[in-house]
Amino acid sequence: MLLVVGRIGRAHGVLGEATVEVRTDLPEERFYSGAVLKTDPEKFGPLTIESARGHNGVLLLKFIQIKDRTSIEKLRDVLLMAEVNVEEEFDNEDDFHVQQLLGSKVITIDGVDVGTLTDVINLPGQDLLAVASANGEVLIPFVLEIVPTVDIKNRIITIDPPDGLLNLGAKEEAEGERDATL
Repeated sequence: MLLVVGRIGRAHGVLGEATVEVRTDLPEERFYSGAVLKTDPEKFGPLTIESARGHNGVLLLKFIQIKDRTSIEKLRDVLLMAEVNVEEEFDNEDDFHVQQLLGSKVITIDGVDVGTLTDVINLPGQDLLAVASANGEVLIPFVLEIVPTVDIKNRIITIDPPDGLLNLGAKEEAEGERDATL
């Protein structure tokens, strides 16, 4: 499976190094000299890592194909992708890649269809599941208390939403009732 493992950021120095926003839990297995990464958009890759180093807590990569600052600046915000065998990657059934979740059906523990997972938003405090529902996008905290079951094989995410989390239509209904009384 082709997975996003990073995003190219700002240029660093004049020799074509770039900061990289790491999007993998295993950076040492993805970013090493000689690793070949595909890109999104495809027209910028593949890129071969010449060197990888940390600098003030930030990953810096130098690519064989890039020789100067001007060239790396053109790659800002390009996604870096690696081919990963997800079946062999994890020992624990509760471990998975975000890309394995995308497109999964989201239902409540009572079997009510909420919608389809479109994104997982990484925030400092916790991740959020972005779900496309009939009433628009719903953001659901990705915590065990609310998301007790993730079935990768059947592509079903079961949630136990607290009161009010999924009441998207309640506000419009209340406003409609208020307008009707005026």
